Amino acid sequence: MDELSDKPRQAGHKPEVEPVPIVALGHKLTCPQGYAVTLVLASSSPIRRAMLAAAGVDFEVASPQVDEAALKAAALLTDDLALNLAKAKALSVSEGRIADWVVGSDSVVTVQGRLFDKPADRNQAEEHLRFFSGKTIQLTSAVALARNDAIDWGHAQTAALEVRPLSDRFIEAYLDTEWPEVSYCVGVFRIEGPGVQLFSRIEGDHFTILGMPLIPLLEALRDRGLIAA
Repeated sequence: MDELSDKPRQAGHKPEVEPVPIVALGHKLTCPQGYAVTLVLASSSPIRRAMLAAAGVDFEVASPQVDEAALKAAALLTDDLALNLAKAKALSVSEGRIADWVVGSDSVVTVQGRLFDKPADRNQAEEHLRFFSGKTIQLTSAVALARNDAIDWGHAQTAALEVRPLSDRFIEAYLDTEWPEVSYCVGVFRIEGPGVQLFSRIEGDHFTILGMPLIPLLEALRDRGLIAA
């Protein structure tokens, strides 16, 4: 599971993120019209980088600067929040980048209507997992494209992940294996790793669960002539 928010941690240990090999990172994209443009991923997420690279998309990376707390305080719906965060991140990097296309993406998690942030420490991670036990996680991921300081496109998708009943023994052993890697995951899991053991049923797009609706994004890039159709 990817980190579900790029928000800087307020407390606790933040693991060092190992560099992710990026194919042709930073190369210019040549549009059908013949001019070169830059596609920028406004995210520090290694999984989002790996997703784009594996899809054969060339891009650069820039860290967004967004007041996530203010956006979360103003949000009424999960879909709105995820998309607003994605748009805000794209816009924060788009500023001053004339003609460059910027991809912003974020994910949010709710359980029984309660919005969750990343765990501040291992004790809070245990509390979150105990709360999730036997319930359904609603995970909404969104992606947006910005250019010339304006949003050009956006999309959000939601997945439902049913958490099986979790024993204290399992939670302890799970965090022994996965902590501190899941300290930057809002859902306290990495679906591509041992986190898959948390669930009895999953409904939704795999890329959305990883943290970015990749298929709609690729379609939007094709529509704009940024990748081959």
